[in-house]
Amino acid sequence: MRAPVERRCVLTGLVALSAVGCSPRAESHPAAPVASVDEVIDLSDLETRNGGRLGFVVQDAATGRKLVWRGDERFVYCSTFKMYLAAATLLRVQLGQERLDRRIPITAADMINHAPVTEPAVGASLTVEQLMKGAVEVSDNPAANLLLKAMGGPSAMQTFYRSIGDDSTRSDRVEPEMNRLDGDKDTILPNQSVANLQRLFLDPASPLTAASRALLLQWMTDTPTGQNRLRAGTPADWRVAHKTGTGAMGRPMTSACCIRRTGNL
Repeated sequence: MRAPVERRCVLTGLVALSAVGCSPRAESHPAAPVASVDEVIDLSDLETRNGGRLGFVVQDAATGRKLVWRGDERFVYCSTFKMYLAAATLLRVQLGQERLDRRIPITAADMINHAPVTEPAVGASLTVEQLMKGAVEVSDNPAANLLLKAMGGPSAMQTFYRSIGDDSTRSDRVEPEMNRLDGDKDTILPNQSVANLQRLFLDPASPLTAASRALLLQWMTDTPTGQNRLRAGTPADWRVAHKTGTGAMGRPMTSACCIRRTGNL
């Protein structure tokens, strides 16, 4: 029997199945996807059976061991971007550019599909913290757009990515247009997604304070979404902090940080 692990963090960068024929191009053009870092696997049969293109990176942060499939190919990351949007907003709060308690008016003109938090607040206002919580926990689309507008739009989001060392992720559109495949727009590499999670949550030099990290991880843990995705395959004693996303064609994608621990992150 294997000895119990006292503290383990597994970072899952992106689990995505994109429709064949509609997928964004790879960052490079390999003859075949490489799937070996510590273990050789072949998921081409799984892709064929499901009619799509699968991409993911799983890394044990304690050992550095990593398993990759199509790690340097581009995938639309859909609502998983809301995790990064919250991180960018929390950083703005730290820098004095935003306040958690600042209230933002909610209008009927802001409403688009899937607004479980913002729609009941039309005609009133919600705080920046409430909008972040709604965007991450229940993937409220107007909440995400309001936060994105507050920081300066998609170009400001892309500036955030570059500030954390991410030179490849694209931020081009708002909800719901960003869920639609259009070349490289609004795409991320699975390898880069894991690097971003490492940078934000585990790097001692993370731009986020301990308080900001704890708040974001709490929202990612409390989310009721994705019960049949990563959570369905993880042990009951693992804490799963994640953000799900679903493409315009209903293809699931998940960006997540899965943690099993006895101490604090």
